[in-house]
This record gives sequence, C-alpha cells and structure tokens, in this order.
Amino acid sequence: MAKKNYDELAKQIVILVGGVDNINDLTHCVTRLRFKLKDNGKADQKALKSLDGVLSVVIGNGQFQVVVGNAVEDIFNTILQHYQIKTEKGTDAPQEKSGNIFTRALNTMAAIVNPIVIALAGAGMIKALLVILTTTLGVLDKTGSTYMILSAAGNSVFYFLPLFLAFSSAKSFKCNPYISVAIVGALMEPNFTGLMKNAGDLSSFMGIPVVLMKYSGTLVPAIVAVLVYSKLEKILKKFIPKSIELFALSFAALVIMVPLSVIVIGPVGVYLANGIGDFVNLLSTQNGLLTGLVIGGGWTLLVMIGIHWGVAPIMINNISNYGYDFIRPMVAAATFGSAGAAFGVFLKAKKKETKAFALSAVIPALLGGVTEPIVYGISLKYKKPFIAQIIGGGIAGAFMGAMHTKAFVYVFPALTTLPAFFGDTFLYYVIGIILAFAVTAVLTYILGIDESGDETESESKVVVTHSSVTPKNEFAIGAFAEGNIIKLEDVNDEVFASGTMGKGVAILPDEGILYAPADGEIAAVFDTGHAVGMVTDQGTEILLHIGINTVEMKGRGFNVLTAMGKRVKRGEVLVEFDIDEIKRAGYDTTTLLLLTNSGEFENINIASSGHVTQKDNLINVRR
Repeated sequence: MAKKNYDELAKQIVILVGGVDNINDLTHCVTRLRFKLKDNGKADQKALKSLDGVLSVVIGNGQFQVVVGNAVEDIFNTILQHYQIKTEKGTDAPQEKSGNIFTRALNTMAAIVNPIVIALAGAGMIKALLVILTTTLGVLDKTGSTYMILSAAGNSVFYFLPLFLAFSSAKSFKCNPYISVAIVGALMEPNFTGLMKNAGDLSSFMGIPVVLMKYSGTLVPAIVAVLVYSKLEKILKKFIPKSIELFALSFAALVIMVPLSVIVIGPVGVYLANGIGDFVNLLSTQNGLLTGLVIGGGWTLLVMIGIHWGVAPIMINNISNYGYDFIRPMVAAATFGSAGAAFGVFLKAKKKETKAFALSAVIPALLGGVTEPIVYGISLKYKKPFIAQIIGGGIAGAFMGAMHTKAFVYVFPALTTLPAFFGDTFLYYVIGIILAFAVTAVLTYILGIDESGDETESESKVVVTHSSVTPKNEFAIGAFAEGNIIKLEDVNDEVFASGTMGKGVAILPDEGILYAPADGEIAAVFDTGHAVGMVTDQGTEILLHIGINTVEMKGRGFNVLTAMGKRVKRGEVLVEFDIDEIKRAGYDTTTLLLLTNSGEFENINIASSGHVTQKDNLINVRR
C-alpha cells in the first residue's frame, strides 16, 4: 500500500476499533497492531477485515490484534501522529491485566522481546553474511580488521542483550528504564566480570557467597532483575522525598539491586534459563520427530492467536548459551509450508485475482519469512490450504526434528537467511524446507479451493424507484438523506471509493438530517456522532457515515437522536448535523451508506444518479 494511504487507513482503524476512548493501549509487532480495548464489543470486526490494507483481525492473548503486514510500523506511527493513545513508548499508567497467568506471562514476554527483534534480525543477518564471506566464498580473513568490525556489528546485540532487555522490560513493567539499565549493566562491568576465571567460581559480598556467572547474551536475569526493581521503585518512591528523588532513587536502587542481582537473581536466572533450554533440547534429542511434528504443524496456530513471540526468548537463549537452537528449523517448516499453500492456490485457482494475490503472497514468505498474508488471506479463507500447510509443516518439522537440525543465528526463516543454518545439519534443513513447501503445495492442489464464495459482481447502474413494492425474494433500502446521488467510486476517499468496506452509495445532502434507510436495530453509534451502524430486519449490515474525515470534528455540529440497541423504523431521524459547520471546518459533506456484509447477498442493485427524498428506494437487494 502506498504511504499516502496510511492517514486514512489509520483513521478508519481507530474508528472501527471503537474510537480513541475505547483504546487503553496500543503496541505493534512485526505484522500486527496490538490494541488493548476497554470493550472489544465496540469494535467492528467485519468492517475492519474489509479495509484495504487489513489482512485480518485476531482477538487473543488479551489483545485486539489488527493484522496489517509489513506496513505495520508506518501505520502505527501514523496513528500516533493523529491521536493521543497510550503506547509502550509513553505513559506510565498501569497496564490492564487480562487473561490467565499463562496468557499474561506470554503477553508480557512478547512485549519485552518484540521491540528487540528488529535489532536481533539485522545482527543475525550480518552474522550469516560473515559465514558466507569466510566459509562459503573464502573472500574474507577471520583475522583481519574488516572481519573484526563486521563481527562486532553482528555480535553487539547478542553480547549486550541484557541491556536491551533491561530497557525493554522497564517499559513493560513501568519503571525507570535508565536505572534498570544501570542495574543490569553492573553484571557486565569489567571489574565484576574480572572476578571470574570460570563460570561457577565463588566470590563474596560482605561475607555472603556470590556465584560468578557469565551474563552476556542471557535473558532471564535481566528480566527478573527489572521486574523486582519495578516493585522496589514503588516502595522507594513512597519514602524518598521528591526534593531529593533525583539522586536518592537511583542511589538506593543501585545499592539494593546490584548486590541482590549478583547474589540471588543472576545465578538463579541463569540456572532457570539453562534448565528450560536443557528441557527443550532433551525433547528434541529424545523424541525430535514428535517435537518437530507438533511445532512444524502447530506453529501457525500460535501465529494466528499472536502468542508466538512468547516462545522467541527460548530460541534466543538457546543460541546464546549453546551456540545453536533446535526450534527455529521446526518453525521454518511452518513458514515454508505456508508458502507452499499459497503456491498451490496459485496453481489451482481459476480466477486471475486469486492467482495474483497468491503469487504476491509467496514472495514475502520465501524472502522475508512473513506468512500472515497467506494465513489470513488464503489458508483461513479457503480452509483446505490451511489443512495442507499443517500437514506439510508437520511432516517437514518431524523430519528436521528427527535429524536434530540446528539454527546457529536467530533469524526469520527464509531463503535469504539460509546461511544462519550452515553447519553439520544444513543439508537436512534444505531438505526439510523443500519438503514443507512441496508437500503443502501438492496437497493444496489435490484438495482444491472453493472460489464460488468470492465476490465478483459489480454494482449495477439503476435509476431511483419511487415505490416500496419489490419482488418476494428482494427487499428495498431507502434513501438515508435527501440530495443528489454520488456513485461510490466517485467519492473523494480512496478507502470508501475502493469498495473494500462493502458496496454502497453516497448522497450530497440538501439538509443536515440522517434517516434510517430501513427497519432494524442500531448496532453502533460513534461518540463523535458522524457515523451510525445498524442491522436491518433482513440481515443487512449498514454503516452510515456523515461527511469525509468528519471524525476530526469530535462531535461538533452533530446531534445524535438514537442509541445503540434501539429499534428504528425506516424514515426515523438518527442524526441531525450542521452542514455549514462541516463546511466551515473544511470537510466534505458527502454522506455514505455502506453494506458491510455485501458478500452475503446474491445481487445488489444500487441507484447511480438522480435526486432522492427520504421516501425513495435507493437500493434493491436480492438473496
């Protein structure tokens, strides 16, 4: 999507999740906006899914997740430019707890690791590049300064990982990030690390034994230390006067937390992380086939509910501690299985649009490891490709697990990151990803897809009918305002004009009155008064939208006369709006009606021209 479209898309997303007042918090990962909403029921999932640029909507892990693909950071930043919304970058307000303990733990871990992934991925690519230049091509000397400098670039994130985690954890636990970095940084300070000759050596602090450990590249000690500090900080702030807090808070925190970290938190954290890693490696070693089958086949399910990032620390910890990881190759089975599903759809599909989308989705999956467009735009839509990719991913994952295939650098599985898997099991990795892609593609082709549900009909050009009489299998939707009809494609708004939110029509109103176009129930009333959602008695879902970008008027000039859940009759006044006020504010007064569930009906005939009054029929719908 072109960058010029982000402004409107960002606004529509905020509107359709229930507005700014319904948003407690907003963060993002690699492909999805992660909202914490006050009330998920206020969000319009169907309308969100129909937006051009939105791949899907997922509710899980205590979050309302809007999947938008690679443009997520641009859309996230655009939202923050237009709205004052709490994010992990801003407020110190406490986060709302939702879900069970396990879900919250994964959610917290994902929030801590997600911001670091971009640095890890880039550093991992440099390490993979060095493998190619030294081992494969032999054009770079490992003892030369060029290698050393590039090696420093690739190793920095992994070596100083505890500092990255300290900062990220502080944001998540809502405590001072700079004091947190200072506490964890003490574990890597040369005077302290110089005490250790070998891991496990003993030293002392005021007579208390200290087990010396290597903390570079570790995860758990930093996270736990900052978690404990976040609790301590609240206590300290109760006793330290504001007048001396500037130096007293950090002084007390360092004096208490550094000894506590080196005596208790650090060693326990290292042993805990090593224990988890040893357990995972034991599973892979003792029954790699079963482990690979479960991860290769089930990873896509974790991606769908958005908790896959909670597993990332285990993989990162394995690479930091052991120099390799068994899980990442199994994840690659799921990634290449998704790509195979898209390629199978490309081969099987009859419609040009389906073929084009499938082929376009294969490329980011193979080159960047991004599979959400396939999962939501193909696999779940057509169902059978989803079954195929679970089977294909499971088979390939089982093979790589049985052969104890290893990843040596933390990267997104893709063709561009093959060097990260160079080693004694590289051949098994290549066989595994080919197996995942080929098996899934073949199964998808054999199982086939049903394209009959795809919407293909275009809007029919008809004239206004001045009668409420329609055939038995049809029903009419009346005018929602009085004025001149404007075809939807001529509306000065790309999101509406493209029809991605559903078929519809617009009216340039003569007067500031929005009418109910049919009998039904009000499903949503936006706080700003500029939009109303309703469901007719025939099951048609309608979005009525007054003006273009009028959400920014924040209710000025709008008088809402209805309420959510209210039964209304055709012709009933829903909103009064001041046309002159809208024009003075610089906004277009064009008012729209969108059928957000257009695909559920056999045929929709929409008036394309003329002047209408409230009594006229505007749309005929046939089941």
